[in-house]
Amino acid sequence: MTSNPRRKEELHVSNGGVKPSAWSKAISCKAVWGEKDEFLDVVYWFRQIIAIILGVIWGVVPLKGFLGLAIFCVINAGVLYVYFSSFQQVDEEEYGGTWELTKEGFMTSFALFLVVWIIFYTALHYE
Repeated sequence: MTSNPRRKEELHVSNGGVKPSAWSKAISCKAVWGEKDEFLDVVYWFRQIIAIILGVIWGVVPLKGFLGLAIFCVINAGVLYVYFSSFQQVDEEEYGGTWELTKEGFMTSFALFLVVWIIFYTALHYE
């Protein structure tokens, strides 16, 4: 029949099947991404989730200074790199290269991380 995964998904949908949501594809290994923007949206929102989680942890721990910023950058970039290169195994060149995927939504997640970190640190440790 057809060996192309994208074609199989289209046949399934045309035969009355339900198209999988972006989030169900996001947690599925080697998912087929129909649209480029759909995968970039998932990368963007994963970054925001990571920023909130790390901001809360950094605020509770109480981590301070450049060390906290550097560790956030390494974890944020590293987790997303492993996600798109190993878990999803997407063709990076289709999205503009590894660097484009690595920086997708980074600055907004960095700003969110700082806000959450400052709020939690101030609420728990400021006298």
